[in-house]
Amino acid sequence: MNVLTRADLLSLEDYARQRAAFRSRVLAHKKNRRVSIGPHAALYFEDRLTVQYQIQEMLRIERIFEPEGIAAELAAYNPLIPDGDNWKATFMLEYPDPAQRREWLKRLLGIENNVWVKVGDGAAVRALADEDLARATAEKTSAVHFLRFQLEPEMIAAAKEGAAVAVGVDHDEYACCVDPLPEPVRASLVADLGPKGRAASL
Repeated sequence: MNVLTRADLLSLEDYARQRAAFRSRVLAHKKNRRVSIGPHAALYFEDRLTVQYQIQEMLRIERIFEPEGIAAELAAYNPLIPDGDNWKATFMLEYPDPAQRREWLKRLLGIENNVWVKVGDGAAVRALADEDLARATAEKTSAVHFLRFQLEPEMIAAAKEGAAVAVGVDHDEYACCVDPLPEPVRASLVADLGPKGRAASL
């Protein structure tokens, strides 16, 4: 299993001592995990390291040290770790101005179902959105969604053999793609794909 356990986490005291170095490592790692799709949308691809950082930060901020609280954070964040045959990402709509954001969240209703990835010349795979919790309403979408891109075996094989990877959005109000992804990003995503569907270990 590729999920994090309590044994993988640092205590609050140890994390306080190591936070600066750990944070620098994670931020460097995240540079090849973020993909801007046009001016107002971005995918932040998650993996074991990014999820560990999120958990450690939550424990630190909330001062959680009891086993039950730690277990709750693990249960909340472990589903964001890719399983070896998929990519998982946080999808964010980024409009700094509140009024503009409110307007566009209405106009972009359903956009989370129109995000896709493609490997090589294969068909685009649409995201499975917000499997943990519905975030959109009948009137507007959310600024944050959690997505899973489930890959077929032939797509995984092609990616591992060097095929280009593309991502995009094809909503009526927002259509943009990145084709192909820069090589450092593509390589980072390929590292998420494990043999026979097992998540690659860090």
